[in-house]
Amino acid sequence: MTQPPDDASARRAIAPVICYPTDSLPAPDLALYAAARASARKVDAVMIPPREAASFRVNAGQIFRISCPEGSQVGDLNLWNARDLSERFYSGKTRALHGTHLTIGDRMWSSFPTLRPMATVIADSLAWYGADDFGGRVHDVIGTRCDPYTNRLLSGGEYHHCCHSNLTRAVAAETGLGLPQAEAHVHDVLNVFMCTGFTHDTGQYFLKASPARAGDYIEFFAEIDLLGALSACPGGDCSAQHSSDAAACFPLLVEVFQPEQATLGGWSSPPPNGYSRRHRD
Repeated sequence: MTQPPDDASARRAIAPVICYPTDSLPAPDLALYAAARASARKVDAVMIPPREAASFRVNAGQIFRISCPEGSQVGDLNLWNARDLSERFYSGKTRALHGTHLTIGDRMWSSFPTLRPMATVIADSLAWYGADDFGGRVHDVIGTRCDPYTNRLLSGGEYHHCCHSNLTRAVAAETGLGLPQAEAHVHDVLNVFMCTGFTHDTGQYFLKASPARAGDYIEFFAEIDLLGALSACPGGDCSAQHSSDAAACFPLLVEVFQPEQATLGGWSSPPPNGYSRRHRD
């Protein structure tokens, strides 16, 4: 290891600067969303079996809830524009705007060139968790998704119920695409109910037992027409490992709710990003 310079302490003491100040971002109208939720009736439900994935559709202006009906279970969520799969959830930009973990008032942003809100978190039964002593928080946009390629790299084995493969099968079943074509649409996820962070000493990504219990949920307002796919992670509550049959796993439930139209007031879907796309002066 190299010796620190004489001004090492001064360099470390420089205050950080927030990369993307969000004061100018349009704030979600949480009061409107709450009124819409209060009037909403359930119109659809999809149960996700343990170690599997399934797709669901949500129209703009509807609300969807992901819950743990039986026990603590982590889920990997992908979202697409239901009319154009090239517009999909952009976890990296969402992380840059809102932080490493999402909760009420945060939004799931779409990929370039549209870069607009796809869904807004309007309720979260685990919002109380905050940050624990290890730096762990819930609902992360850090991790990519467990996948068979990394599993093969680290263990030499074949495992087909990693979330990446689960999501691939779900997209193929929903769209009629072949598995290779469907796999190209699978992207980095929102890890619902997953408790994660970075170690203080080595900066490594860690997971720990999810604080979710049967009945816990997170709810989203759909800002555009959405196709979603959700995988019930083979790691269960991710207290020990993922990508295996060793963990206790439980189903996840997706429910879709239709608000009374009058409660949506003047709300409308956000337009695509207004950048000209000239990429030059």
